[in-house]
Amino acid sequence: MVTEGKPQPTAEARERVIRRATQGGIAVNLSLVAAQVVVGLAANAFSLLADATHTLADLLADGLVLFANKRGGEPADRDHPYGHGRIETVASMVLGGLLMAVGTGFLVASVDRIQNLGELPQIHVAALLMAILTLFAKEGLFRFLRRVARRVRSSMVEANAWHARSDAASSLVVAVGIGGSLAGYPALEPLAAVLVGIMILRMGWRLAFQAVRELIDTGLDPEETGELRGALLETPGVMGVHELRTRRMGPRVLVDAHVQVDPRITVSEGHRVAETARARLLRIRSDVQDVLVHVDVEEDLVAPLGPRIPRRDQLVATVRDVLGPQAPEPDRVQLHYLGGQVEVEVFMPTQWSRCDDEERSALQRRVEEALARQSYLRSIRFFENAHNWCKES
Repeated sequence: MVTEGKPQPTAEARERVIRRATQGGIAVNLSLVAAQVVVGLAANAFSLLADATHTLADLLADGLVLFANKRGGEPADRDHPYGHGRIETVASMVLGGLLMAVGTGFLVASVDRIQNLGELPQIHVAALLMAILTLFAKEGLFRFLRRVARRVRSSMVEANAWHARSDAASSLVVAVGIGGSLAGYPALEPLAAVLVGIMILRMGWRLAFQAVRELIDTGLDPEETGELRGALLETPGVMGVHELRTRRMGPRVLVDAHVQVDPRITVSEGHRVAETARARLLRIRSDVQDVLVHVDVEEDLVAPLGPRIPRRDQLVATVRDVLGPQAPEPDRVQLHYLGGQVEVEVFMPTQWSRCDDEERSALQRRVEEALARQSYLRSIRFFENAHNWCKES
């Protein structure tokens, strides 16, 4: 059973929430950078200066988030008919790359510090207090941004939240290193930095990899796809679903699906079934931006075997030949393309009298000759006033 999705904020509200959350992160990072630089210089704590440099990278990331949020929230236009959601995806990829660069920097700096333990300066206890304060501030910022990201379904804000968590991890390393240095174990700081550098690299790789998957149109996971398939199958008039494809566009999802319907319903009824299926998916998942439903009368993943079927005008001409020169023009010729062949239904005008036995036999003979001569014809049936007119083939 499919459940209704939770309502999502409008595009304007979503952009406003993201902007305010990001501006809050900028304010926190600016305050931390200033405090870390002052305390680091005064307390001879190079690790605090390095952490301040790391925090500056956060400010660059926040600026990128603001730009991407503004551009990504713009409505669709002629050049971008699906909107600008992929800007958020690119921003997430850039943030992932930034995390990997920071992690690599930590590893390189840690190796250098291990090689020069005797040259490390004496650190003041104020540096430890600043590192602990930074740790709590960054962890709090991470939890706040992650909560916002999940509420508005923004991978970009999620990436920025994990960036804040990587900063909290680096601040933990700084706190442990400074504490170890004050306790007489200066090697603790660079050794811990190696571990955190690996953690940051892993976070960056995960975010960048996810963004790349989205850019190359990787579909939803099997469980989510199964939910969509089940919803389509529950739609009245849908007999089967095949070739169900999904892809992400920033926080939104695009869906393409082929649905199988009764082959003898009208085009308008088939269209109605498709629109009902489309509306159902839009209703059950609020992150679905658009659904393209293709109506099929049979499984068409494999091309049907059989003879080449001529154009409609040629098929109608064949029907006219079967009727003979004395018969009036049909009101309507209806074609059913099934299994590589054609079933023909011919609707005659009501004023045409029913044929006598001789005409019936002649018509039956011409029908049989046409079916034997043209292998693409499966059957030809004649109707008048919605009743069978002559014996069907």
